[in-house]
Amino acid sequence: MSENCTHDCSTCGADCPSRQEGANGAPESMLEKLNDFSAVKKVIGVVSGKGGVGKSLVTSLLATSLRRREDSVAILDADITGPSIPKCFGLKGMATADEKGIYPRETKTGIKVMSINLLLDEETAPVVWRGPVIAGAIKQFWGDVVWGDVDYMFVDMPPGTGDVPLTVFQSLPVDGLIIVTSPQELVGMIVSKAVEMAKLMEVPVLGLVENMSYFKCPDCGKELRVFGESHLDEVAAKYSLPVLARLPMDPTLASACDRGVIELFEGDWLESTADLIEGLE
Repeated sequence: MSENCTHDCSTCGADCPSRQEGANGAPESMLEKLNDFSAVKKVIGVVSGKGGVGKSLVTSLLATSLRRREDSVAILDADITGPSIPKCFGLKGMATADEKGIYPRETKTGIKVMSINLLLDEETAPVVWRGPVIAGAIKQFWGDVVWGDVDYMFVDMPPGTGDVPLTVFQSLPVDGLIIVTSPQELVGMIVSKAVEMAKLMEVPVLGLVENMSYFKCPDCGKELRVFGESHLDEVAAKYSLPVLARLPMDPTLASACDRGVIELFEGDWLESTADLIEGLE
């Protein structure tokens, strides 16, 4: 892709591969071919405009919620330089492979996971790769991994709007995005970046999830706004997006992630979001 590409072929003058016409006169699709031994019905991206807001937590909770409904669920950990999904589920050791491809690891409840940490000898080893190499790894996670039959695949994105999100949007058939935010006033900027990129790539945004929304006092049950009053409703109204859920600051959730037992979480914060995902046509 040219560095001058605007990602809008109707106005862009760059000579990108995406502008090359196929036999029927239409632009060639940039979607990567799925592994021959796999079938994925729906792909949901979990994104944010900045780091540290809890994308991996929301991804893990949603995957667990849908798995509890006996759906076949998978997670593609696209945060190559900061993978945390294996830690949340307590997955250790290397993934295996044969002539069919690479096999994802499965969690205790049967969620299929592929992450760069499952391909490294040491999980703490840094991944010091340039953008094109990271993009290639994402494509391999889609095309070389034997996912089997999957109802819902969640893609845990790295923060921002750089190479990896662009690769995911162009290479994977993403059916919708969930944008994760936090209550601080800069949430408007965070959501704006994610929404504008989604529009650019013509990927629908399913809604917003606010993490660290409040802390519930264990003694009186009062909800305390640690980061001040939320600005999410006004931002959601600006972009005509639904607020799907508000997650509390819950020490038990943090502990579950640290201990690799996120599948034991108790809470119904994301049940309506799971309903929405299951209702996608």
